[in-house]
Amino acid sequence: QVQLVESGGGWVQAGGSLRLSCTASGRTFSNYAVSWFRQAPGKERESVAIIWQSGSTYYADSVKGRFTISRDNAKNTGYLQMNSLKTEDTAVYYCATNDVGTTNAKNYFVWGQGTQVTVSS
Repeated sequence: QVQLVESGGGWVQAGGSLRLSCTASGRTFSNYAVSWFRQAPGKERESVAIIWQSGSTYYADSVKGRFTISRDNAKNTGYLQMNSLKTEDTAVYYCATNDVGTTNAKNYFVWGQGTQVTVSS
């Protein structure tokens, strides 16, 4: 059974940094794109970043230049390094995997449980 487990969330002041991790079990991690989404209260789940099997990456405009997505296939783990955090980054962050890596959350069927990120001013 495929499982994704996120970790690394927490509370941080604006301008601070956090690194999220997403560890996969039950599948060959290198075969899949890894995506990070976030969902703030009352808002839809939105794509934050994607890293494809090739290592190519995508970032939402709102996080470009501040967030960095990476992966370590040997450890079956994906990462999201978040720097210069803003209060508007506050959300539950989820990782997800699929074959093609898209920004549409409906195209993903394997999700982690989510990790809360709270940025205070």
